[in-house]
Amino acid sequence: MKVNEAKLIERELTLRNLQMTKEVMETRRSIVRWLALSLGVISPGETRLSAVSVLDAILYFQFTDRKDPTVPELIEYIGKSWGAINEKTLRYHLLQLKRATIIDNEKGTYFLVRPDIGDKYDADSWIRNYLDLQICPIRDKVTIAMKALRTR
Repeated sequence: MKVNEAKLIERELTLRNLQMTKEVMETRRSIVRWLALSLGVISPGETRLSAVSVLDAILYFQFTDRKDPTVPELIEYIGKSWGAINEKTLRYHLLQLKRATIIDNEKGTYFLVRPDIGDKYDADSWIRNYLDLQICPIRDKVTIAMKALRTR
């Protein structure tokens, strides 16, 4: 029996285990770029900054301002911190972050996917929840396959 493997893929997940060098930790921009690369938001060597600037804005509002921003607020923050961004480009990157289940939106605001446990404005709660939501379903299915493999 031949299985169409492409149809089995529910979602692809990119997580990268990157070194945390002194240079990475020197500026907000380098830290956010490191996070974007670690979470698969950008690819290695990517020079465009728009995806990184959008992630930075979401992180800023979530963990510094402790609020869920609107598109105009995101445009204003990015404009001040990174340089002007086109609304269409912003919305494209917001959609990409939503497809990656990093963010969600409601009533015209955007926010990191809310943790099941803990304060939604707490970075530790968010990253633990995000990684659990991404990795646990894969781990559970691999566990089932490994158990089935023992009987074959």
